[in-house]
Amino acid sequence: MTTRTRSCTPSRTLPLIPLGAGVAGILGATFATPLLAAPAQPNSLNPLWSFANVSVNYLDWSNGTEARTASNAAKSDFMFLEIEGGAGFSWGEFYGFFDFENPTNDQFDESSGGKDNFRTAGKLTSHIYLGDSPLSIYAHLYDFRDYGFESREQDQVLGLGYLTTFDNGLWFKPFIGAARVQSDGYTGMNGYMAGWVAGYDFTALNQNFSVTNWHEQTFGRDDEYLEQNYVGASAGSVGTNGALSLWWHPSDLITTGIQYRYSENKLGTPNDYQNAMIYSVKLNLL
Repeated sequence: MTTRTRSCTPSRTLPLIPLGAGVAGILGATFATPLLAAPAQPNSLNPLWSFANVSVNYLDWSNGTEARTASNAAKSDFMFLEIEGGAGFSWGEFYGFFDFENPTNDQFDESSGGKDNFRTAGKLTSHIYLGDSPLSIYAHLYDFRDYGFESREQDQVLGLGYLTTFDNGLWFKPFIGAARVQSDGYTGMNGYMAGWVAGYDFTALNQNFSVTNWHEQTFGRDDEYLEQNYVGASAGSVGTNGALSLWWHPSDLITTGIQYRYSENKLGTPNDYQNAMIYSVKLNLL
């Protein structure tokens, strides 16, 4: 019954091409790509780019979502704190976050009947470049825990990625891979996941903005998983998960944004569309 998942890394920078500073984010991610003064050395441990931030976020489910999920993995608005960061090297790039949902609540929240339990969610992703080609070995691990219900799910994906930046500044990173899950109800292979992260930086009214999107499509999921890990009924084999975001960067230190969060056949609710708005303020540390 996860509420959130995502991945973000800046577009891959070529070591011999100087690049100006850029800023972008996915569901709270921001980064700066520094000017490269000298060619990067192969297998260097010095990052070509890096970012880190902490943020305060509020997720507001739509009234329709709360009504549709009332009897199957009921949704409730919540606040979460997030720690996030990433780094890119000449040979690969990495991204990660860790969230504390309802951080001031007890593990089981009596007043909400468990909808506002204390929960955690974390994710790590990586692209290991295949030589000078745009292809990469892609891997990610996502872990969600609801301590009040003593439930957990960990998703593991291994496959191929692709990294590209267009002349207009748009960056796009699709991936596809085999999926495995470890959870209370089912552990084993669980079909496939395909998706992407993408972003575009622009300036308007003398201010810096970014539009970003992350999207995940799961398919071919195991029947036992679909029966055991959803509330009220078995879910369909195809699941959709993602967010479309607009970020404002008023300074190097602060980023704020609004995000449209969407999912279907995910987050513990079978066969229903779910959507929310997320409001975020971040303190950029790097």
